[in-house]
Amino acid sequence: MGKGTPIDINIDEPRYDQDTYIGRAKHFFQTTNPLNIFVTNTRLEEAKCLLTKYRLKLPLPPGTTEEDLWRAKIIYDSAYHPDTGEKMFLVGRMSFQMPGNMLICSGMMTFYKSWAAVVFWQWFNQSFNAVVNYTNGSGESTFTEKQLFGAYMAATGGAVGTALGLNHVLRNAPPLFGRWVPLLAVIVANCINIPAMRMQELQNGTPVFDSNNNELGYSRRAARKGILQVIVSRIFMPMPALGEIEGLSRIRTKILVSGLTPVLMNHLDKKGILGKYPWISLPTNVGIVGLFVVIVNPLACAFFKQKARMEVDKLEPEVRASVVEKFSGAPPDYVYFNKGL
Repeated sequence: MGKGTPIDINIDEPRYDQDTYIGRAKHFFQTTNPLNIFVTNTRLEEAKCLLTKYRLKLPLPPGTTEEDLWRAKIIYDSAYHPDTGEKMFLVGRMSFQMPGNMLICSGMMTFYKSWAAVVFWQWFNQSFNAVVNYTNGSGESTFTEKQLFGAYMAATGGAVGTALGLNHVLRNAPPLFGRWVPLLAVIVANCINIPAMRMQELQNGTPVFDSNNNELGYSRRAARKGILQVIVSRIFMPMPALGEIEGLSRIRTKILVSGLTPVLMNHLDKKGILGKYPWISLPTNVGIVGLFVVIVNPLACAFFKQKARMEVDKLEPEVRASVVEKFSGAPPDYVYFNKGL
């Protein structure tokens, strides 16, 4: 861009085309980058201030370029909630997924033989997930302390119960099957944890907007659709498989996920390497899981648009009637909402 050329970009939308899987993946690779957790509060506020000035068409600092604005948007999107604009709790941000999951997944896969270890790591994992799910929900949560505690107990209780049950059933199975227990428990627990931590949306609805970002009301059906999409994405993050996932853009992508970690660890065990060098178990797990998390998390987040849409005809009758009235009988075809992550 030449000197003096005015900057004209839409910073209210991601830089890359969100109608394609590749575009969404590029966006999430940037916003979930674990290096974002090291951005200081001062830098976060500077990024927020720069974007605000641009939106309000106020003078920008001398020398500001288009790339400066895009970098500020990446920083902002990684740390601030898209609905409320509030700074998200650090541990709950998607950019914290790599260090958080490296610790948790490695612990679950290394210390899986005793019941006490299974209980501790499943509890720790679901506590972390509860924070992430609560932080990345849609709209502004109005949870009371009692409701939060109930959701937390449901999520952690479901995970621990599942893990213990699988551990008991597979207690005499080959070692490889035992290593699958944590992953299977996580998959089941995600189906409990996410709806539990976002129960307010299921009960009261999530805010829906028109294409100009004007709020039109709250829809429970939109909330259900968004939460279901989040569950699907979260299941594939630790999914024990090597397969092909077809994105909405019909681009087939081979995804290597952390389910291979048990296979690799079991191979090392059979070769006698873990017996001879038991100290390498934990760092090997950490390294493998960390690599997979960095790659798989953004790819799984990209399965669906974060700014989801729903046909007006599929809204609840009362919400649909309100939308029709607001548009004087000529409503848009779709409403939009943040599905969360």
